[in-house]
Amino acid sequence: MSPSLPRQFPVEFVYQLFALLVAIVLVHAVYVGLIRPQAAAALALQAQTLAADPGAITERSTWIVLKDAEQEICFILMFWGMAIIGYKARRVMDERRAFATELMQVPEGQSLLPEDARQYARALEALPTAERERLLPEALLTALQRFRSTRNIQDVAVAVDQVCESRTDRLDSELSMIRYIAWAIPSIGFIGTVRGIGDALGMAHQAVKGDITGVTAALGVAFNSTLIALILSIILMFFLHQLQLMQERLVIETRRYCDRRLIQHLQAN
Repeated sequence: MSPSLPRQFPVEFVYQLFALLVAIVLVHAVYVGLIRPQAAAALALQAQTLAADPGAITERSTWIVLKDAEQEICFILMFWGMAIIGYKARRVMDERRAFATELMQVPEGQSLLPEDARQYARALEALPTAERERLLPEALLTALQRFRSTRNIQDVAVAVDQVCESRTDRLDSELSMIRYIAWAIPSIGFIGTVRGIGDALGMAHQAVKGDITGVTAALGVAFNSTLIALILSIILMFFLHQLQLMQERLVIETRRYCDRRLIQHLQAN
């Protein structure tokens, strides 16, 4: 068996799949055990109130707003997206641990010559694989190797920028699933809107006869699904932007670290 096989195992994919299954089970359990029974009780109470007094004004119940299938799917997607965001945020925090270690210990006022680059590179190459693949050690190692081969400080700065830009592109591409979920939530809400309006139109003949109960219930489905979907989408997008901010700060601080701890100490022969 190849020793690199464990690294190739799709850990993130398995985590996302497991998170989706957990979200489905938990949300559905809450809906079956709490939300839908409470909504049924609220609807029964409203029916009794209107039967006793047709002109009575009933309060809008939160349980009724949440009870439909579209809202349940939106909650599942939101919690799934939040789980993925949490996973990626933890990876960013793991990356930031590299800043707490002295990867480059160049004494203040001392210059680093191309002949010294190999010595510092060996210290980085000796790191465990998981640590060496973090952004900061990768940028430092690439910079030292470029300086040793080209003896040009400008080339070193370009190499650091290339590593950071490459990691930025990769981090951005890895957010595609979260962006899809953030797009899917309001789309599911609009599906509920279309379904509710369609049901209301199907009951138009009852409204003509004076019975608007079915029409109002169907329109409630239409508006409630859109309301919940938009609220959940706003919440998910907030945490997505916070994750993007963490990733951008990681890249910026990596560039700054390489400039202060490495590039400013370089001296070509």
